[in-house]
Amino acid sequence: MSKQSGLGDQLLVSGYVLGGDVQALGNISGGNSPLNVTGITKSAHERIGGRRDGAIEYTTFFNPAPDQAHERLSALPTGDQLVTYLRGEGIGRPAACLNSRQIGYDGSRADDGALTFSVSAQANGYGLEWCTQLTDGIRTDAAATAGTSVDLGTGSTAHGLQAYLHVVSFTGTDVTITIEESSDDAAADAWAPVTGGAFMAVDEGPTWERLETARDQTVERYLRVTTSTTGGFTDLQFCVLVARNDVETRF
Repeated sequence: MSKQSGLGDQLLVSGYVLGGDVQALGNISGGNSPLNVTGITKSAHERIGGRRDGAIEYTTFFNPAPDQAHERLSALPTGDQLVTYLRGEGIGRPAACLNSRQIGYDGSRADDGALTFSVSAQANGYGLEWCTQLTDGIRTDAAATAGTSVDLGTGSTAHGLQAYLHVVSFTGTDVTITIEESSDDAAADAWAPVTGGAFMAVDEGPTWERLETARDQTVERYLRVTTSTTGGFTDLQFCVLVARNDVETRF
């Protein structure tokens, strides 16, 4: 794949689609905090990995419309927020997900009249995770649907996965959103639910959820997202992201 620009991106905050109000992303950072363990006998630093961390910092325009940036961010929510940056909207494309706390909503008015606000989302409980989009950006289902599969490559892995869900809107009684797996895109190995890969039943939106499977669980090469219902629904707009672990991962 060739080099890309940052055009056509999107930002979601706990089920709210705010990309149209975002002027710029100043920082998308993750990894762990290094610990300095340099002994007095060494001539250079020695470091080992410490706690996971992460941050997404962004600048928004002032938009006081319902469910847009000002109404959502000016409340300075004190609970966890899921911030997701979509590097282009498309199934199989990268996305950065951060279970976070919102720090600040600081306004700035420039000489030319531009009014912007700065927000920092800082990791809480988990670090920033780069994921794969299992939906085509924000997917719309009008009934129970089996989605398009994503090839994660390299066969199966044995260290589980983490997944994130944004529900943008929902009309209906209930819907369950489930990640399914197959080793060969159902050529001979039929689709089956990932153990621990079903989100809680949804009956309203916007909402969000993070889940993780067992740490030693095998996850197959192909994944897809299906929706099912017992009482019916007519409109579901949602986004699912997944991080399949290639190595042992702990939180």
